[in-house]
Amino acid sequence: MPAPTPQPGDDRQAAKNRKALARLSLPERTFVADALRTETVGGVLLLVAAVAALIWANTPLRESYEAVRDFHVGPAALGLNLSVEHWAADGLLAVFFFVAGIELKRELVAGDLKDPRAAALPVVAALCGMVMPALVYTLVGVTGGGSLAGWAVPTATDIAFALAVLAVLGTSLPSALRAFLLTLAVVDDLFAILIIAVFFTDDLDFAALGGSVVGLAVFWLLLRKGVRGWYVYVPLALVVWGLMYNSGIHATVAGVAMGLMLRCTTRAGEEHSPGEQVAHLVRPLSAGLAVPLFALFSAGVAVSGGALGEVFTQPETLGVVLGLVVGKAVGIFGGTWLTARFTSASLSDDLAWPDVFAVACLAGIGFTVSLLIGELAFADDPSLGDGVKAAVLTGSLIATVVSGVLLKMRNARYRALWEQEERDEDLSGVPDVYEQDDPAYHLRMAEIYERKAAEHRRLAEVTGGAGVEHDGPA
Repeated sequence: MPAPTPQPGDDRQAAKNRKALARLSLPERTFVADALRTETVGGVLLLVAAVAALIWANTPLRESYEAVRDFHVGPAALGLNLSVEHWAADGLLAVFFFVAGIELKRELVAGDLKDPRAAALPVVAALCGMVMPALVYTLVGVTGGGSLAGWAVPTATDIAFALAVLAVLGTSLPSALRAFLLTLAVVDDLFAILIIAVFFTDDLDFAALGGSVVGLAVFWLLLRKGVRGWYVYVPLALVVWGLMYNSGIHATVAGVAMGLMLRCTTRAGEEHSPGEQVAHLVRPLSAGLAVPLFALFSAGVAVSGGALGEVFTQPETLGVVLGLVVGKAVGIFGGTWLTARFTSASLSDDLAWPDVFAVACLAGIGFTVSLLIGELAFADDPSLGDGVKAAVLTGSLIATVVSGVLLKMRNARYRALWEQEERDEDLSGVPDVYEQDDPAYHLRMAEIYERKAAEHRRLAEVTGGAGVEHDGPA
């Protein structure tokens, strides 16, 4: 039976009937599953590193923790005699943002952000999920007479940590919700790096900045010419990173810029694009080494009853907690609802608004980038900076508990959706939900049911019974 010929109004009708958070296409579902698998492992390592830092910093070994964290190493002549903590924040996190840049580029050219109509939902949700926490922090700061320097701290979402929580609490979460969280975090990372570049840059060294721009241009030209070899790009990337650091702009911007330059579309004869290949190689380094080491040397704050009490009494720290827990949930949920309310998108029939709210609460886990922004915002006040770190940990923990409870309440429904997505009764290797419009699929299913019916008839002849009822083909 030939496929129906598309009519001129089909695209408009599809847009009119667009479902928000609907089932992903099979290629997108496969990509998301692979990405989530790596991010989940990285999130577990991140959690282990954070716990290790807290234990190390709250035992008699605290002095050794501070000695290692504050130990300086690197060529002073190049302006890179940095502490271990700064190497982790400025150097290793550049690898994390490099991968984030590749993921953003892929989303823009081949993923959900390629279609402006489909991109509207995660982009608006991510923007609202950053603006609302900043407003909550500012309101608390103004009301309590605190510093407004940390307004950006609660605006970030830690995707690796959030997915690690999902791996434990939301094992049957539908792929559409997981992809929504992943896309949210990619957009969130972009705006976070823009915030760092624009609001946390003091004095600019234009010579170093110009050299970094030239290095980026050379990087782009080499990619355009098809030059291959890590021995070309790694030294060049290090030069670009060093110049960017000395320019006064946070060095992680260099990582994002280089990630965005990689090609993420396939050409004839290519199974994977260069961007996907590089991300596949670098992501284990990012998730398995860079982010956990950053957490190890950033999350080590003294935690005591008094310190935890201060988190809820100081306006700066209370603003961070409320921004992560309340601001993120209200912002993302509100942005999603407004997009569905005032555009042609509507929520998928398989999901309910409490599902969106649970994921919005989960986005309140703002660990890695929130810690980074906290260090930048309160670099001149280490005591308050440690309090903000404790607030980030507290807010992330509360967001984890709240979202975990909400996800568990809907777990039976999620399990049913997940089983529907994974069912492959004809053993073709492709889930049945992606084959239901294929005539060959219905032929295979008819053969399967006929075979089952024959087995039932033979069983009835042997036992003398009437056999067992079986379901016919749908």
